[in-house]
Amino acid sequence: MPSTEMREPTFLVLAALADGRKHGYAVINEVSTLSSGRVTLRPGTLYAALDRLREEGLVRPAGEEVVEGRLRRYYELTDSGAEALTTEAARLRANADQAITRLRLRPTGGAA
Repeated sequence: MPSTEMREPTFLVLAALADGRKHGYAVINEVSTLSSGRVTLRPGTLYAALDRLREEGLVRPAGEEVVEGRLRRYYELTDSGAEALTTEAARLRANADQAITRLRLRPTGGAA
């Protein structure tokens, strides 16, 4: 896992796989749901990301099947992927907590 923060789409792909294996289209839908529609992945972008994450050891293939004449490839989070997602979620939470704390300390009123 790189020592820098993850890009949001990578974080969301890993989060989409956190509760179990999914095929590509399901990952695309879950990312959209998790981001309240802010992040929309195209299939080419998703599969490039999954290939990169597989090379990094964060996801792995988890089977395939043919449905209505189309091949579905499934992916799942590895233990390293779960660890990377946990680390990034903690980093984001710590940053958000700092922002919230500082906003509470912000003086009210006054000129803008």
